[in-house]
Amino acid sequence: MARDQHMTARDPGNVVNLRPFVDPLTAPTVVMIDLQQEYVAPPRRMAVPDATEALVHCRRVLAHARTMGFPVAFMKWVTRAPFFNAATRFSQWIDGFSPLGTEMVFERELPSCFASHDFASVMDEGAGGNIVLAGFAGESACLSTVIDAYHRGHRVTFLTDASASHALDAFTAPNVHQMLSKVLGLYGGVATTAEWINATTQWPSVSDIGAAAEPYGVE
Repeated sequence: MARDQHMTARDPGNVVNLRPFVDPLTAPTVVMIDLQQEYVAPPRRMAVPDATEALVHCRRVLAHARTMGFPVAFMKWVTRAPFFNAATRFSQWIDGFSPLGTEMVFERELPSCFASHDFASVMDEGAGGNIVLAGFAGESACLSTVIDAYHRGHRVTFLTDASASHALDAFTAPNVHQMLSKVLGLYGGVATTAEWINATTQWPSVSDIGAAAEPYGVE
C-alpha cells in the first residue's frame, strides 16, 4: 500500500496533459512539401508565381509546429531530370526551411508524398491520423498527396494559403489554386494557416510539458 501511495502521490504542477498525445486523431504530423529552390528560381519553368506570400505562411506553420512540439516531416522531390535534379542547387532547401536534426526527411521521384515508401510506411503505421500539408506545388504534389491520403484512410488538412499553384493554360495561378482548394475539400479538410494555428493553440506546448497547473484526466 505504501508503494501505491508513493506512486500516485504527485505534485499537480508536474502532471502533463496527455490527451493530445494519446489520441492519434488529434496529434498532427505537419508535412512541409518540396520547399526547394526550384520553386523560387524564376525564370526557370517550375518557379511558382505566388511563392513569396505562401512562404510567409509556411514559416508560421513551421514555427507553430516546432513551438508545440508536433512531429514535422520534410518532403523533397529529387529527380534525374532537368528540374529538381539532385546534382543542382535547385533541389536544395529554400533558405530558412532546412529541417532540424529531430525532424523527418523523405525523398521521392513522383508527385505524391506517398511515392516515398518510407513516408508511406510512417503514415500507415500511425502518423497519418492527422496529416497537415503545406508547400508546393498545389496542383501537383499537394493534390496527389491529399487524394492518396484519402484512399489510404488518412485524415488530412491542406493549408491553402501556405501553398501556391502554377498557371494552367488559360487559367491564372490564383484561379488554379482557388479551384484546387475547392477540389481538395472533397478529400480532406481545407483551412488557412491562421485557422489551423488557432485550432491547435490550446494544446500544451513543449515549454508547458511537466508544468501543467492541474491534472487532466484522460477519458
